[in-house]
Amino acid sequence: MRRTAGLLITLPLLLAVACSSSTKAAGPATPTTASAAPTVPTPVNEASPMPTLSGGGYGSKATITLPEGQPSGQFVVNTVSEGDRAVVNKGDWVTVNYTAKDWTTGKDLPSSYDAGGKPQLYQAGSGQLVPAFDQSVIGKKVGSRLLVVAPPAAAFGDQGSSQLGVAKGDTVVFVLDIMESLPPDSTLTGTMTQPPANLPQVKDNGKAPVTITVPPGQAPPTDLQQAVLIKGEGKQVKTGQTLVVQYTGVLWSNGQQFDSSWTHGGAQAVQIGTGSVIEGWDKGLVGQNVGSRVELVVPPALGYKDQAQGSVPANSTLVFVIDILEAV
Repeated sequence: MRRTAGLLITLPLLLAVACSSSTKAAGPATPTTASAAPTVPTPVNEASPMPTLSGGGYGSKATITLPEGQPSGQFVVNTVSEGDRAVVNKGDWVTVNYTAKDWTTGKDLPSSYDAGGKPQLYQAGSGQLVPAFDQSVIGKKVGSRLLVVAPPAAAFGDQGSSQLGVAKGDTVVFVLDIMESLPPDSTLTGTMTQPPANLPQVKDNGKAPVTITVPPGQAPPTDLQQAVLIKGEGKQVKTGQTLVVQYTGVLWSNGQQFDSSWTHGGAQAVQIGTGSVIEGWDKGLVGQNVGSRVELVVPPALGYKDQAQGSVPANSTLVFVIDILEAV
């Protein structure tokens, strides 16, 4: 497998739809659903009987109490409490915390609020996760809590989930807290400083790739160079996190752009610090703050080494400007 500069989505296995292949590739990794996948019913706001919630509110683990009787078989998306932030649109990068319970067995399922749990980051409407996650958040506001009753067609279908302990045909209840949403054209704003004169200079172009100008006649550095152009105030990036980024990459040798998130539909998700991307990204982004714009000058040893990659010749020094939009 070739490691690319920032284009590998890593999804928690528990909530992903069934895949026919585990091959990693450049570009957002969209699993292929089984050919016999059932048709997802149209969501309704309420159906009888309905589970009830107790415990903490939005932003904390919910206690789900199941009613007497069997589930209706309908796909229910009920807004328990409505947020007051942006509406989630199809294609937005969404961060969701969740609580879950198997209605069929009455068993509590793993939650992002459990010890060791983490929020789920995904692109709404992309088909990467079960429909209970993929479709329920579209049209809802960030800051909302949703109660979702997912019949098999909106949950794990006829395959179930051995990792979760959900059998085929089980109905699953989810409580989803929509924490963040980033449109694919998101980018950083604010005052941008230039890197030192011996490094490429950068021109902001709004919702388009930045212009990166390599110093003429100057030999490329032999070690990794980092420059923070916009200093973010968010949390520090940690090894193993999944980032949402906008980025542009050019060749030091001629300044030509060879890649940009903008040519892939906008902001991309990438796991950092685990070898999923080139070593220059792993070394250069861990420890940076969310909300930062970072320039990385990556020598061949931390890039593609002596291997040509598409329009990138072997032994190329690479220059990237990366907006760190989110880290989960």
